[in-house]
Amino acid sequence: MVLSAEEKERLDLAIGRIREISEETGMAFPEYSDFFMCTAKDICGVFDLFDEIKKDGYFHKDIYSLREDNSRLFRSVLPENYDESYANPDYAEDRLGIFGHELSYIAAELVYLPQLLTDEKYFDVLVLLELYLELFGLFTDETKPTAKAVSDTIFYHAFDYIEYFTRERLEESIVPSENIAYKIVMNENLGDTSYLFRYGEYITDNEIKLSEYLGKLSDEEIDRMAEVFTSGFRRGFDVMRVNFEGKGSVNIRYHIGEERIVKSAVKKFADMGLRPILNRYAVNRMCRRGVIKQGFEATSVNDQFEYDHRMDEAVFLDGRFADRRINATEAAYEEFKEAASRYAGPAVIESFGEELFNPKAKDSVARLNIAQEETSIDMNRKLSVISNKYIPGDEYSFTIIAFPLPSIGDDFEDIFRETMVLNTLDNDKYTAIQQKIIDALDCSEYVEVVGSDGNDTNMHVAMRHLAYPSAETQFENCVADVNIPLGEVFTSPVLKGTHGRLQVSSAYLGGYHFENITIDFEDGMVKDYSCSNYDDIEDGKRYIKENILFNHETLPIGEFAIGTNTVAYRMARKFDILDKLPILIVEKTGPHFAVGDTCYSHAEDKKVYNPDGKEIISRENDFSLMRNTDPEKAYFNCHTDITIPYSELGRISAVYSDGTKIDIIKDGRFVLQGTEELNEALI
Repeated sequence: MVLSAEEKERLDLAIGRIREISEETGMAFPEYSDFFMCTAKDICGVFDLFDEIKKDGYFHKDIYSLREDNSRLFRSVLPENYDESYANPDYAEDRLGIFGHELSYIAAELVYLPQLLTDEKYFDVLVLLELYLELFGLFTDETKPTAKAVSDTIFYHAFDYIEYFTRERLEESIVPSENIAYKIVMNENLGDTSYLFRYGEYITDNEIKLSEYLGKLSDEEIDRMAEVFTSGFRRGFDVMRVNFEGKGSVNIRYHIGEERIVKSAVKKFADMGLRPILNRYAVNRMCRRGVIKQGFEATSVNDQFEYDHRMDEAVFLDGRFADRRINATEAAYEEFKEAASRYAGPAVIESFGEELFNPKAKDSVARLNIAQEETSIDMNRKLSVISNKYIPGDEYSFTIIAFPLPSIGDDFEDIFRETMVLNTLDNDKYTAIQQKIIDALDCSEYVEVVGSDGNDTNMHVAMRHLAYPSAETQFENCVADVNIPLGEVFTSPVLKGTHGRLQVSSAYLGGYHFENITIDFEDGMVKDYSCSNYDDIEDGKRYIKENILFNHETLPIGEFAIGTNTVAYRMARKFDILDKLPILIVEKTGPHFAVGDTCYSHAEDKKVYNPDGKEIISRENDFSLMRNTDPEKAYFNCHTDITIPYSELGRISAVYSDGTKIDIIKDGRFVLQGTEELNEALI
């Protein structure tokens, strides 16, 4: 955003004042001077380095120098510095007492200055620095500020600017533009890894080695990956019977280092008449939910830092803010409704292979109170309703594919190539095999899922009655279109009558590792839960509530599925990476249950058919049935798959009304007639 002359003057004044603060030694309340001096020095360091970056020839420096400079941008939250960083809530609380939450929040927001400057979001920079200076002013008066004065300052900043940030975020998410990412992907020399440092993100060996590896592949190999990705997206419109005519944009999300794939995909989407949207994830806490990053991203500079600040909206969230954000969202969608109508959906390249992260539980972090949890849930429901009004769930498609990162280990290149094979398995072969499973399940009264070898899973999953079995089915036969790789049959189970215990020894969900996760269900709803990540049982419960239930008191089972991709399971066992696979792949390696919304969320009224022509009737549950009468209660805006690996599986059986049982899987092997070929990868 180009600043006006008045705004440019304000920014210059703000930077000048912060330079003075970095050298000040006397304050009315010296116990807080270190916070302002340290953060001011960090701010000045970022601006000084960006003065260098803007000079011609900067990116001609050697990679070692570029990495050294890049690390300086994020110095305060590097793991080796984090223990004594004010962005660390523990340190902030210890040094700043009652002001720890609020000032640690500001320190965290300042960490994203490099991204704002790279994107030339100078107004965003201006208002952030002015908030910082307003807080500084509170501590230079003769009277010590109250906690309320500090929190009010932050609240009114958020309240005043949420309309601006909401509009900005929506525009960059659905309106194509030739932004920094587009210029890098389409114009830079992708054979020279110095381009990675143009993003303003923290760049690690992951990004450098990933780019170098892709640089060694032939154009044909790159194009083949892009073709699988883009054709799956286009095929999704046909599979879901969504009208493609009039669509004009696609939001491509990727990990930095994958630019060669993205560039090829951009060209293939252009052949379909789609312009790319390559936006950064939201860096401003006002528009960001948890640690979710929807946009291009790099390896986290510090997972613990991001986890510590996942609920920083607690410092400003209340009903007034929520109402203002809801109204701003409606207004922004109305302004960009033409772009929304032409939006074809997201095309996502997921990454996997990060080091497993078990976050440290901290009492010092900002956390939503009960009232704020209710406000957050209500706000997100209403935002979802608005989004679906302008971009209806049954009028766009999507696709997701995944590739490993070098951090997965020494076998990275072999794993990458096997993943390429995994993503191109034979659709027709799996369609036929999965239809055998569906035929066995369709007319069952319920399905039993039982664990083995210490796994306590014992689930009773209620099924629907098919009025017209010759024309209806309960399960979707899922192969490779929007959801790559192929390999599952899934349904939205009947909630009433669905009960039991789900247990998995190890799961990697939403970027977090869960150990011995156990969830009990009654009438399809979460009743109780636990995990063994922490010695304190309550810490484990809180970990699940925040990161799987997303602060809901309970959630329904939105999906029951049986994964059939034994090739993926074989790859996971071969390289010992099952706990590093993303949900996208791991859900295909065994039966899984999803808590939250169904797979047909916001698209229940759109008829969906399997390849055999039968209509999939299990598209809703007791909650989504309220979509027309009480839409704000129909959806939970989350969906988390939890998979039982074949090695922990004793039996999956279809149970009929007369008591007959037909085993689908027994002792970790497919035993249903016509599915035996799937066991070849398990030998």
